[in-house]
Amino acid sequence: MTGTPVTNQIRRLRFERGEMTQQALADACSVTRQTIIALEAGKYAPSLELAFRIADALGVRIEDVFSWSKPQ
Repeated sequence: MTGTPVTNQIRRLRFERGEMTQQALADACSVTRQTIIALEAGKYAPSLELAFRIADALGVRIEDVFSWSKPQ
């Protein structure tokens, strides 16, 4: 299996907020831009704390950013 069963809407939400850059989101969440890139690509599942920080930075609920699919 590649990637993670956790999917996200980070890219869409960034663009809905005035085309927020990956760097701006990374700065708001105290992570690197590379972390945001990996998240958007589905290569990395965030910690619960980081998921809350991302949702807060985007001004939405955590459920609006992340979803989980039970592995088969």
